[in-house]
Amino acid sequence: MKLVILFILILSNFSQAYAAIKPCEELKAEIAVKLDAKGVKSYELIVVTNKKKELDTAEVRGEIVGSCDGGLKKIIYTKKGSSASTH
Repeated sequence: MKLVILFILILSNFSQAYAAIKPCEELKAEIAVKLDAKGVKSYELIVVTNKKKELDTAEVRGEIVGSCDGGLKKIIYTKKGSSASTH
């Protein structure tokens, strides 16, 4: 009986882990719907690999708002039209 309960617990953990893996385009669309519902204008969602070098590039400066493809990629939120000025 203990073996059956252990098997069920292990199986439920694997199913939860599998459910957490979401394709990037699907998650990106869900995030866009939420931003649009809040009235956010002029934004861009960029999918990048989860490599520090790519996350640090100027093109993807912004806020990480999601992780997808099993943690292999990140979704970055950037505001369009806002440029940081250097003095």
